[in-house]
Amino acid sequence: MSAEKIIGEWKKGVYKPVYWLEGDEPFFIDKVVNFAEHHILSESESGFNLTVFYGKDAEWANVVNACMRYPMFAERQVVLLKEAQQMREIEKLENYIENPLPSTIFVVSYKEKKVDGRSKFSKVIKQNGEMLTTKKMYDNQLPEWAGQMVQQHGLTITPKALALLVDHIGNDLSRIQNEIEKLAVNLGARKGITEDDIEKYIGVSKEFNVFELQGAFGQKDLAKAIRIIRYFEANPKAGPIQMILPALYNFFSKVYMIYNVSPADEKSVASALGVNPYFVKDYMGAARKYDYSGVEKILLLLHQYNLRSVGVHDGGTSDAGLMKEMAVKMMA
Repeated sequence: MSAEKIIGEWKKGVYKPVYWLEGDEPFFIDKVVNFAEHHILSESESGFNLTVFYGKDAEWANVVNACMRYPMFAERQVVLLKEAQQMREIEKLENYIENPLPSTIFVVSYKEKKVDGRSKFSKVIKQNGEMLTTKKMYDNQLPEWAGQMVQQHGLTITPKALALLVDHIGNDLSRIQNEIEKLAVNLGARKGITEDDIEKYIGVSKEFNVFELQGAFGQKDLAKAIRIIRYFEANPKAGPIQMILPALYNFFSKVYMIYNVSPADEKSVASALGVNPYFVKDYMGAARKYDYSGVEKILLLLHQYNLRSVGVHDGGTSDAGLMKEMAVKMMA
C-alpha cells in the first residue's frame, strides 16, 4: 500500500491498529507520520490521546503500555514511534502487534532499514496491520513526480524549467517539495513556472547549469562547454563533478539507444527512451553529431573520468581540469 492510499483511507475514517513504515525513502514515511500526528485526531482530542515516542529514548514496555491505554473522550488514540530504527529490543513489540488494541492506531517510523520479510515479526505486522516499504525514487522518475507535485499546487511548469529544478536538486523529494512551495508563494497571481523563475527563486543559472552543459556536449560545442565548466570552477556548488558525470552518462546512454530504434522518428525515439518529447530533439541531434562508435568511446571516457574524479589513476587533477580534458577528448 502506498502512502497516498493509507492517507486516503484515513480521510475516509478507515483505520488499522498498526502501521509499520520502513525503507530508504523518508519523504513518504514522514508524510504518513505527519498526517497521523496532526490530522487523525482533532485538536481537542490530541491533548489526551496523542502519544509520541522517539526510538533512541523509548523503552519497549512504555510503548506497549501507551498502546494498551483506552482513549479518553474520543473513539481512538494515536501512538507514534518515530526513529524506531534506533530503539533497543524493538522485536519485543511483537506480542502487542499480535494482539493490538482496536481503539489504538500505532504508527511506527522505521527509516533506512527493513524488517526481514521472512521473519515472524514481519508476518505478524502484515497480518494485524499495514506495512509500507519505501524505495528511493529512480532519477528518471523524478521529473514526472515533480511535475505532478507542481500540478497539485495548481501550477504549470515549462519542460526546461522542470529539468533545471530536478537536475539541480537531485533525489531529495522533501527539498523538491519545499522549492515548489516556495515558487508557489513567490509567483503570486501567476500560475506558470519558467526558467527565469527557477533562476530567480531557486538560484540556478539558466545559462550555466548541468542541463546546458549536457546540451553543449550533445551539440559538440566545445567553446560553450568550456565556458560552463569555468563557471562551475568559480562556483563549485553550482555543478559538482559528482553530479555532472552521472548526468552526462545518463544522457549519452540514451543517445546510444537511438541507433537501435526503428523507425527513428521523434515519437518512436521518445517512447523508446522514455523521455519527454520536448527533449527528444536533443538526443537525436547528439546521435547525428556522434556516430555509434563515438558514443561508445564517450561512455568509456565517462567511466574513466569517474574513476579519476575519486582518485583512481589520477595524481590530484582538479575537477575542472578533469572536465576540460574530458570535453576535449569527447569532442575530438
